[in-house]
Amino acid sequence: MVRVFVAIDLLESLREAFSEVHEPLRRTSGRLSIVKPPLLHITLKFLGEVSSDQVHSISNALSSIHIPPYDVTLAGVSADNLRHPRVIWATVEDGGKTALLAEEIDSVLAPLGFPKETRLFRPHITIARVKEYHPDIPEVIASLSSWKGGRMPVSTFVLKKSTLTPRGPIYETITEVSL
Repeated sequence: MVRVFVAIDLLESLREAFSEVHEPLRRTSGRLSIVKPPLLHITLKFLGEVSSDQVHSISNALSSIHIPPYDVTLAGVSADNLRHPRVIWATVEDGGKTALLAEEIDSVLAPLGFPKETRLFRPHITIARVKEYHPDIPEVIASLSSWKGGRMPVSTFVLKKSTLTPRGPIYETITEVSL
């Protein structure tokens, strides 16, 4: 069994832009688990534990998706709850195109037994998880709300394997799909 998810990888230049966000977050009095730049991505669908046979079927289904390439812009920092955040993320603006890609992924994977998502899809990049809350965390998030991280073209997405370790996850690309 392997733990897998579907995602959009970020360009290295965008990953580097997150240093502007990570530094103020590190200075908070709360305890945060900050996502290392090489692990930053836009999750399209988390599939969980699947068999090796399923990985092949998933890869084949994903390769059937063809939508026009598009651009995304990193447009600020927000959180799941601005008063008492648990997850801090960078917002993604794209005119709804990543949501359409996520819908296509849901559609091609549903026949393989993966339920369609019922929650509203909101493209984002998780940048930190709050392990111990402190009242200065919402202030830092507010100060980063207008951060502009850059823009990148999206012409591929990936199926990733996630191996959990005591030092954090290790991601490996299984399949890369061109749009």
